[in-house]
Amino acid sequence: MTPRDLASQLQTHFGDLVGSLVEFRGEATLTVREARRIPEVCEFARTALDCDLLLDISSIDNYGEDPRWTIVYELYSLKHRAHLRLKTCVSEEQSELPTLTRVWPAANWHEREIYDMMGIRFSEHPDLRRILMWEGYPHFPLRKDFPLAGRTTDSPEVAFTEPAPMEGGPFVTTPGQTGATEREPRARANHP
Repeated sequence: MTPRDLASQLQTHFGDLVGSLVEFRGEATLTVREARRIPEVCEFARTALDCDLLLDISSIDNYGEDPRWTIVYELYSLKHRAHLRLKTCVSEEQSELPTLTRVWPAANWHEREIYDMMGIRFSEHPDLRRILMWEGYPHFPLRKDFPLAGRTTDSPEVAFTEPAPMEGGPFVTTPGQTGATEREPRARANHP
């Protein structure tokens, strides 16, 4: 089966719940219109379509739009040697999805990272706690409204107490130069 065949089977089985197929460079992407039903769609993909691997779950912050977040699931079938991408959207008011840990245990860390960095919760997750930031950290650093310089903290024994300086900081590029080599901060350190 090709990625298109896998997508077609999902469309046939779920009808209007699954949006139209988007193909790009041999990749197949489907949108699941109701985020709460993503486990049902993924369970079918795993059992009926042999998508036995969950490669990744990622999140996109569509700041200023509604729904705010897009969650992307990258599936792979070893039997068919085919990738399938599923997307679903979550509004800022909802900001919760059902967990996929019952379908693929590997979803555990992916969902924890999305919660930690974006603040999207996963209902019935067996261990939904921060994975990168410390417990009690009140912010979600990968949201587009999180300042690049960071935020002050009241925990000096855990982290910096002041925002990082932007001028010449490790992630600040220089505008207006001709090539990526000149803009890259690490390159500037090696070449005056």
